[in-house]
Amino acid sequence: MLLLQIDTALIIEKLILITVILMGSLGVAMYATWGERKVAAVMQDRIGPNRAGPFGLLQPLADGLKLFFKEEIIPDRSTRFIFILGPCLAMLTACMTSAVVPWGPDYTTASGHVVSFQVADINIGILFVFGVVSLGVYGVMLGGWASNNKFSLLSSIRAASQAISYELAMGISLIALLMMTGSLSLREIVSQQHGFWSDGYFSWNFFKQPVAFIIFLTCAFAELNRAPFDLPECESELNMGYHQEYSSMKLGFYLFAEYINMFVSSAIIITLFFGGYNFPFMDKVAAGVNPLLFSVICILVLLTKVVCMILFFMFIRWTLPRFRYDQLMKLGWRSLIPLALVNMLVTGIVILWFTKN
Repeated sequence: MLLLQIDTALIIEKLILITVILMGSLGVAMYATWGERKVAAVMQDRIGPNRAGPFGLLQPLADGLKLFFKEEIIPDRSTRFIFILGPCLAMLTACMTSAVVPWGPDYTTASGHVVSFQVADINIGILFVFGVVSLGVYGVMLGGWASNNKFSLLSSIRAASQAISYELAMGISLIALLMMTGSLSLREIVSQQHGFWSDGYFSWNFFKQPVAFIIFLTCAFAELNRAPFDLPECESELNMGYHQEYSSMKLGFYLFAEYINMFVSSAIIITLFFGGYNFPFMDKVAAGVNPLLFSVICILVLLTKVVCMILFFMFIRWTLPRFRYDQLMKLGWRSLIPLALVNMLVTGIVILWFTKN
């Protein structure tokens, strides 16, 4: 009976955490659109959204209501079931990736119960992320194919080949990091980056693997279809890209999935390379505040880093021009993959040298 009560409490705790993360991801996705417009306006010497609410803060709500109430059109010659499945799959995979991200340190209550701010602490967290991300391209591919539109199909083929090319370089770049950490668990990787300074050097992986970070970040831009790698959505060549035939909330799902992916990808980058929820002098802060307040501070630190990374994604979009497709593929196969292999080899040699000495 006691076991049943403990399991029920755990299930309720995880359901609350899942709901908070899901609603938070949707909220971030909504206001990331507002933030991107404001960033673009600042960089282009414009005002940006300023009509709906103070400073245009209600603009995302207005856009969402517009998508809800717009007429939903399904092309006659489309494959109806797959046409509907495409945006659903894109949205599902976008939301699933956040399950293994440790949003904060564990909090132990007065009764000894441990509250974890991570939906699933699995020992193959990175493999889970890669598995879900690789499924995400199916949402794009199915949507483009089922639309029975040649521009949508060409765009989805571009997206698939781009994702396959850059996932390879991204995976190889992470091998060097995994060789150093010795773990696939995201929580373990974060715990190894405790604080900011350890054993006479920076504890964050960015300082230990800067080449891996640059490769991973570049591949993340390509995986997210963000400029300068937004070839699947280039309006000048393929009209609107793979979601050209979509309308109403099916189109909204694709747009929301992109921004949720950007939010979760930023959280994963921060977790892998910038210490996650760790920050300088955190031990001194932990000693002077309540444990629950300390956990909240750590969560806010992580979210602050994530917002900074999202702003970086936005700055790059409005700074660099779009690649040609041959340039994009050449960068992935001729530059990033060889560089990732060399970085992996050098990392192995350095680890072997320090192990023997």
